[in-house]
Amino acid sequence: MSSRTSPTRLYAAADDTFALLFDCDGVIIETEELHRLAYNAAFTEFNLQIGDEPVEWTVEYYDVLQNTVGGGKNKMFFHFRETKGAFPTSEDGKAAPSTPEGEQDLVDRLQARKTDLYKDLIAEKAMARPGVLELMDQALADPTIKVGVCSASTKEAVTKVLDVTLGEERRNKLDVCILGDDVAKLKPDPLIYTTAAERINIDPSRCVVVEDSIVGLKAAKGAGMRCVITYTTSTEREDFYGLGADAKVPELGSRGVSLDMIFGPMKTQLDAEILAGVKD
Repeated sequence: MSSRTSPTRLYAAADDTFALLFDCDGVIIETEELHRLAYNAAFTEFNLQIGDEPVEWTVEYYDVLQNTVGGGKNKMFFHFRETKGAFPTSEDGKAAPSTPEGEQDLVDRLQARKTDLYKDLIAEKAMARPGVLELMDQALADPTIKVGVCSASTKEAVTKVLDVTLGEERRNKLDVCILGDDVAKLKPDPLIYTTAAERINIDPSRCVVVEDSIVGLKAAKGAGMRCVITYTTSTEREDFYGLGADAKVPELGSRGVSLDMIFGPMKTQLDAEILAGVKD
């Protein structure tokens, strides 16, 4: 990790230091449709069926999942246990698992295959969302701003995304990178963001998170951080302000969001309005 990181002592960073933390999927890159396609491809390979129906996630249903449940395995458990009330048969008629251990094994194998399929899609189609790399580069060039990525996705999946979109040089400059494998609880639990604050030694009130979903917003606000939402077509109808978002924009690039628009007001007053005149 970057030599920009300060010596570790909880929340002892200088008073002029802030942090900018990025979610990955939907923020750095609009990947949700690629995730959905990879899950459905894995479901098809495993020949998953509940009753006479194949398991398939529609665009509309996946929008619900991503705004309700954090982490891929948790999405599958939610689908089978809550939405369908049953686990599927698989692999040409193999009976549905009947024990928690069997359910976990099926979900683990599905997630592993989905990750491989997803990495192939990323290699073909990955492209950073407009404005995100420009804002990240501004932050990386500012010695008073710590920069990190906090994603609920697995290390294997996120590493491929970051390799393709950020490149090795940017990745090496990050002060912190917390992934789903690194924490015991996933978003909307705030643990991923409180862990990041501890590792970079900054009080959460001096951190701004860039997220795209309700799940991510709840995690950021639960950690006591400011949150900017860059919504996507699948999340644009959500009531982000009603749940505490500090600002929302369709894309960072479309509004010309800069580092000073975010942290300039906070340098005068921590709870000052950010992205004034720019946000929706």
